[in-house]
Amino acid sequence: MKRLALGVCAVALLLSSSSNAAVYKGQKEYVKKCRKCHGGGQALASSKTMDEWERIMSNDGTELIKLHLSDKKAKKALDYFQDKRFKKKARHIEDFLTEYAEDSGNVPACN
Repeated sequence: MKRLALGVCAVALLLSSSSNAAVYKGQKEYVKKCRKCHGGGQALASSKTMDEWERIMSNDGTELIKLHLSDKKAKKALDYFQDKRFKKKARHIEDFLTEYAEDSGNVPACN
């Protein structure tokens, strides 16, 4: 019985640490690719609620891409959105944005 309880705790610890890693990966990607135009991550992430970020980032960031298409200054971001790197990192960016959304109560340690 102790082994079962220990196993469950170990799995729970692994699952919780992997979600934090995704948030960190999203923050790292934001700093590399988005900060130049959008500034610090805290200001952008807290500009929308968790539900709004989930909607924007659904379907591999389709809404996010549409938002950038409507802005003439953001045309150069289209190369990034068409790259397989964005498709690979989109879920991490979503984790970062929802983790620090307006209604999350969280504040990133650094930008």
